Amino acid sequence: MAGNLALPLQEFIASLENTCLPKILQVCSGVYFQGSIYEISGSEVCFSTGDLIKVIGIELQSVSCEDVTNNEKFELPITHTGLFKVVPEQMPYTSVEEMLSMRPVCLDDSLPFTFTSHSKMTFGSLKLGAGKALTVLSVEKREGEEDMVRCHIKGQTETSAEVCIPLSSRGEFSECESEECYTLKEIMASPCLRSRRFRFVKTTKCERILVLSPVYQIQAIMNCKKNVLRFPSSLEVDVVDVTDVCKDANFVTPLNLTEVLSQPDESFPVVAEILEEPESRSFFKCAWLPGLVKSTNLILHKKGTTPMVLMSNLKGRKTQQYFLVSLQYGGRFRRRPREFNSVYEVYVASTQTHSLTVSVTRNCEEVEEEGLPGLSIGERLQIVDCTRMELPCENNKGEKQSVEALLCHRLQEPDDEEEDDEDEEEEKDKQKEAKEEVLLPLYMQGHFVEVLGGNKKYKLCDLGKEFSLPLDVKVVSRDTELETDPLVAFPCLRIEGAMLEPSIQASFPDRPDHCFHLLPQWLSLSVSFTEDALPWPRDQFPKCFTEKVSEMTDTFFYEFRKKGNSDEAPPPRPPKRDMSSSNLVKKKSKSSKKSSKPKKNKDKSVVTEKLNDLTLNNKKRPPAPLPPDGVNNEPPPLVPRKFSAADITSKAKPNTYVKINQPLKRDHVCDVAADVESDHDYETVDETLVAVVKTAQENVMFY
Repeated sequence: MAGNLALPLQEFIASLENTCLPKILQVCSGVYFQGSIYEISGSEVCFSTGDLIKVIGIELQSVSCEDVTNNEKFELPITHTGLFKVVPEQMPYTSVEEMLSMRPVCLDDSLPFTFTSHSKMTFGSLKLGAGKALTVLSVEKREGEEDMVRCHIKGQTETSAEVCIPLSSRGEFSECESEECYTLKEIMASPCLRSRRFRFVKTTKCERILVLSPVYQIQAIMNCKKNVLRFPSSLEVDVVDVTDVCKDANFVTPLNLTEVLSQPDESFPVVAEILEEPESRSFFKCAWLPGLVKSTNLILHKKGTTPMVLMSNLKGRKTQQYFLVSLQYGGRFRRRPREFNSVYEVYVASTQTHSLTVSVTRNCEEVEEEGLPGLSIGERLQIVDCTRMELPCENNKGEKQSVEALLCHRLQEPDDEEEDDEDEEEEKDKQKEAKEEVLLPLYMQGHFVEVLGGNKKYKLCDLGKEFSLPLDVKVVSRDTELETDPLVAFPCLRIEGAMLEPSIQASFPDRPDHCFHLLPQWLSLSVSFTEDALPWPRDQFPKCFTEKVSEMTDTFFYEFRKKGNSDEAPPPRPPKRDMSSSNLVKKKSKSSKKSSKPKKNKDKSVVTEKLNDLTLNNKKRPPAPLPPDGVNNEPPPLVPRKFSAADITSKAKPNTYVKINQPLKRDHVCDVAADVESDHDYETVDETLVAVVKTAQENVMFY
């Protein structure tokens, strides 16, 4: 190491590129000695003189700015949007060739630029005085002759001329300040620009001359530690490059999961130690996730590609849950009818399902102006094709409009009565003849449910072959290999999509036969292979049980949808209508069924209309019925009470507004006739109730 030059860490790292990594450095000197500890962003980094550091990655984080006048330092983020200008060098150049070679960027990109000569120059018959400005336009290379620089000269009377100057011309030349501006990213990307001085453009600090230096975050490992270190390149430590000398030094090799996938198959199974925990746990809700902590061992059994599907429960009383299910899942499924909230959703489903049939689940009122047909609950529609239809309404320009619509066949409902086979065949023939075509505009809102036939059970792998996704299913028989099958508890599950994921089969040493999948695309984890023995006898691999259902978070679902998002066209918008008052009035609903339908269906439609009157579908409630003709609006007159002398002396004065009927003798109750001409319609008080009231009054008087 005697011939190697010690450099400050920041200067050495600034000269590196990711393509030349890794590099082995040795700490040789600095303000930190005998093992100092730097606490940076919550992590302790300890360097001692003589320590070996293996740099495995660098990432530009910020830019250090030093004011050359007062040595003041500050940092700017690499995303800083301010612009900078190159400050011309104070020392003059001795030749034109030297000046061109020191341009801050490529010569072709920096042209044109202007310079001056401190002395007089003579080129043939042309003489230039000292301080004359020349603008370099191009460099002309001539075979067998000296290269020339073509320059533009402006005279005092706004005359101009071009002159060719030999590249080897000597003298004292100084460059003039250029109007070219640069961002921090452009400056840091060019080694020539990084060597120049700059000043701010259009700020109050534009007079400050700055030296810009990149600040990297260094990712490194040490020969005495297993964890990956991260520290800035601005540490005041001097280092020496000893890569060629210390090739055989023993360093822990950290591997992320993507790098683990690139390892040969012969490397598995292997015991690996976790060097870095997952940075984000927002994708998984698995039971094994909390066990992925630093310094914990994992058994990596094998690598491969696992086909999976993403499932979700439909929104309802329970919270939304998502599951990543392997195609090795052994349960059985049965299809569930899909629900649609618009004709456009029905159209999308019809492109994925042949001969789709739906049933109407909510009444739809006919609106003739918009071409919306009337639909009743229970009607079955068979999707035929997507076509165009003309609307009866006109736009603001008085033109007819045509929109996309779904052509359907309205199927006749089968009778509930039992019939013979011959009658059933005749009924089917009648249904074929009685099919009615209905056009549903794609922008129409409605409520439909898919009509399914049969109760066939499917394996998970068969569902993807026979049907397109998304698909609604229900688990009808659980996977017997699972201790607890979380999918059985849901009445309906939706298969959102399928994926083919690179995965690593892993387990913990205390339960080597209970395996799970590590997905490098969704999990950030750093491990290192160890030489520890596997927890089973040699060549006697245990029978492994691999987790087939993993619960995921909604964040995983959203990211999955982003990756699989296609540029689908949005649902169509309703057409523009003529806003005149004559066209805004809605016409009454008309029956869209033909008279050839059975009488039973007519009766059903009448009942449906009566039920509709009881719902809130109408915008205005019907007015209340009028009272009978013989009823007036005057309240009944009050009858004054008559009191006896005994009642006045012995009882409290009763309420004037309460009438207490006197008890009647039992033998005269039946003889009392109703007073038809009386203005009162009080009910006759029962004799037993009168006796109870009298007893209560006597008890009150006694006390």
